[in-house]
Amino acid sequence: MAKISDPSAPDYCLESFPRDDFPRFAWTRRPDTLPPEAWTTETTHRDGQQGGLPLSAEQGLKIYDLLCRFTGTSGAIRQAEFFVYRASDRAALQGALDRYRAGASIEPTTWIRATAKDVELIKTLGVRETGMLASASDYHTFHKFKPGGRVQAARTYLDAVKITLDAGIRPRLHLEDATRAPMAFMLAFIETVLETAAPYGGAQRPKFRVCDTMGLGLPYEDVALPRSVPMIFRELRRLGLRPDDLEFHPHNDTGLVVANCLSAVREGCSVINGTCLGKGERTGNAPLEQVLVHLIGMGYFPGARPDFTALNALAALYAEMGEPLPPKYPLYGRDAHRTRAGIHADGLNKFWWMYAPFDVPTLLGRPLEVSLTKDSGIAGLIFLIKQHLGIEPAKDDPGLQEIHDWMLREFDAGRQTSIEWEELEPIVKQHLNHMRAQPSAI
Repeated sequence: MAKISDPSAPDYCLESFPRDDFPRFAWTRRPDTLPPEAWTTETTHRDGQQGGLPLSAEQGLKIYDLLCRFTGTSGAIRQAEFFVYRASDRAALQGALDRYRAGASIEPTTWIRATAKDVELIKTLGVRETGMLASASDYHTFHKFKPGGRVQAARTYLDAVKITLDAGIRPRLHLEDATRAPMAFMLAFIETVLETAAPYGGAQRPKFRVCDTMGLGLPYEDVALPRSVPMIFRELRRLGLRPDDLEFHPHNDTGLVVANCLSAVREGCSVINGTCLGKGERTGNAPLEQVLVHLIGMGYFPGARPDFTALNALAALYAEMGEPLPPKYPLYGRDAHRTRAGIHADGLNKFWWMYAPFDVPTLLGRPLEVSLTKDSGIAGLIFLIKQHLGIEPAKDDPGLQEIHDWMLREFDAGRQTSIEWEELEPIVKQHLNHMRAQPSAI
């Protein structure tokens, strides 16, 4: 065996895993293509609602208020998009616009189809920018239109863009299904939009949202177009588009949504569009809170930070609405920081950083938890007692052994559900009443 020696102190790789922050990217060489700024925009009131959230105007405004509380002065979420087709949607939009004019941090925008009829719906609403659905792949252009084709689709979109510009509103073209779309069509269409908008000045400079509609994009530059997310943005940047002209809107159908977001930013896209807590069509939109954890790790938001503890209230609101997060949803699911393994519980007792990705209680406002199963062992029992009562009994304490024996009898008798603290507490107090409570360190 090669010679191994102990250092004078443990090496916790603190450059990558600081005690007081989210994990950092320790770049070997910071990519030249990273944009100077990166941020997010959110689509809960559009794609989240379209994906099943049953939003009344009141619920929509509660979500908007919570997202503003999360964002604070950080600029982490800069815009939100709203439907305009129903009275309740327009009421939510109006309420958000009133809040924004009074100083709220997230600018409301709208989402429409790129048709002249839909532009008429937003002319008098008071928005400065609107998203416009401009399907880009032949899957759409040849089958949504009659008789169909790229030329007809482009003409329809451009007519709507011109009306939008005439109304004094900035167009944001949503290139739907871009990861199945011919690059030649997208480039020609973008160039024509830029030429059309040039006389209107910088305040109405168009934006372009690249949509990975079916979650088919891949985060690799050595994959051929149209699936390569970085190659798509590389081609668009060659047109002269700035990082803040570009936005990425992916879905999670094949499980690569966060990886694709990070690859888009790395290739010069400043803006990621999604929803906090991943609500949306099918498997969901980009979960903005997860993307932001990594953007912070990249070095963005060096000053004011979003308040990640505020999203606990959003998770609770979704549960009240009948749309709870899956128990194992990353960061905010009920079981996201819960272990049932005895060896993990033992590690938490000895040095809780061993089984925590970062300072979860401080940064997220969520506890590290243990649920007791037949595999939790006596270490899991000690963890729960220490966490809730602030006492740490010795493993050979007779009272602790009696409690553990009771647990084993429960599971030996066929119990399948875990034992939670509410059930355990009276039994613990009965057998450990000789110990005095101490402040917990966990």
